[in-house]
Amino acid sequence: MSDPYEEIVAGETVLRRPPGLRHEVVCERLHQVVAQIVGPQSTSRLLPARTVVQLAPGTLVRPDLTLVTTATGKPWLIAEVVDNVDHSADTVMKKSLYEDLRMPRLWMVDPRYGNVEVYHGSQYGLSLREILASRDFLTEKLLPKLRIPMVDLFAFEQ
Repeated sequence: MSDPYEEIVAGETVLRRPPGLRHEVVCERLHQVVAQIVGPQSTSRLLPARTVVQLAPGTLVRPDLTLVTTATGKPWLIAEVVDNVDHSADTVMKKSLYEDLRMPRLWMVDPRYGNVEVYHGSQYGLSLREILASRDFLTEKLLPKLRIPMVDLFAFEQ
C-alpha cells in the first residue's frame, strides 16, 4: 500500500487517502500490460503511477495511469482506478476535470463492480463509449496490440 498524497484542483489542495490493496493490484496490472505495448520507439510514453500531471494552471492531479504523447508531453489517455474508500474524487471531481479539458481518452476502472467505463473526448466533453465487464476485453484503437481480459484485470486473491 502507498502513502496518502495531495492533488491540487483550481488552487485548492485535496488530500487523498492511500489506495487499498485491490486498487494497487489492478493499477499494477494495467501498468504491466500497457508498458509491454508502449515501447521505447513509440509515439506515447507511459508515466509511473500517480505521477503529477498539470492539467491547467493551479490543477495538479496524480492519475493511476497516464499516457502522454512523446512529442508534446500532453496526456492523451488517463486511467483512474476507483478505490472503495476514496471514490468520489475520481468518479466526480476528476472526471469532471477531464471532461472540461476534453481528455482524448479516459478509463474509469472500478474493481468494486469489476468493470471499466471507456470514455472518448469530443467537442462536447466526454462521451461514454462502452462499459466492459466479465468476458469483455479492454482495447484501444490507438494501441492496436492492447487486449486486456476483464477477468484477468480484476482477478484478486488475498
